[in-house]
Amino acid sequence: MTVKTNTIPSFQLKVLDETRPYCWLSDLQRIIENYPFLKKPHQLQAYTLLFIQDGSGSLQVDQHTIMLTPASVICIQPDNVISFCIENNIKAKMLCFTESFFSLRYNNNVLYQFEWLRFSTEKTTALSKEQFIKCSTILQFMNDEFQQNYNHGEKVIRSYLNILLFELDKNFKRDVPPVKPGSSEEKIIQFEKLIELNYQQHKNPSWYANQLHISVNYLNKLCQTLRNNTSSEIIRKRVLIEAMRMLYYTSLSVAEIAYELGFDSSSYFITFFKKHSGVTPEMFRKQ
Repeated sequence: MTVKTNTIPSFQLKVLDETRPYCWLSDLQRIIENYPFLKKPHQLQAYTLLFIQDGSGSLQVDQHTIMLTPASVICIQPDNVISFCIENNIKAKMLCFTESFFSLRYNNNVLYQFEWLRFSTEKTTALSKEQFIKCSTILQFMNDEFQQNYNHGEKVIRSYLNILLFELDKNFKRDVPPVKPGSSEEKIIQFEKLIELNYQQHKNPSWYANQLHISVNYLNKLCQTLRNNTSSEIIRKRVLIEAMRMLYYTSLSVAEIAYELGFDSSSYFITFFKKHSGVTPEMFRKQ
């Protein structure tokens, strides 16, 4: 975990850094014991899934209080301010993963395809006994990979995560309203799809705004309201994820990757990568 400060009074927030590929799974009780700051308001810049098997307690998400109920799952999106109040008898799993961790593998299966991840962060859903057992089994497989520390375990964990998300999506889709034509949500999805097709050639929000026939200011308003980021940040994250993929999976040189991603020079790419990831491309590749 890394540390950063923000506007919440007199509190340093522990953060899973969204710019780094990251996945983390543990018992909720053990996490609370090891990281007592979780009892106070904090942010995790990662998707967080809580699988409640048994016990009691509550979770504060921004201004909403969620009661922890057995055989349920709670989905919390990145950047929400959360805090825990749980009893010692809680039996639950906490799974955190960054978008970049998932996207390193699934080029065409980005997270916005899972409808329940795009909606209310206060959402808690009861699972049937069969569904909870199935999810628990997948989590156990993931935990086994974490424990074995296998060379290719990260790839296996990413595959299990994909299966788990699809399994949960089956359950949540019944409660998620369809995206209406002409709605803000449809417009932002169109923006994200345009980025997928054009981020190598076009990194300026004005180009996307023109394609969507809206102003840059309105595009930024949509992005900040629905994605908690500016349009520039969303484009930047997509470029950064692809850079990480190429450094992670290919033997292309830094200069070749810079060319593939549409940067004018390798030095500009190195500056961009270090600014937004905290390390140089070569350091990232070695890590």
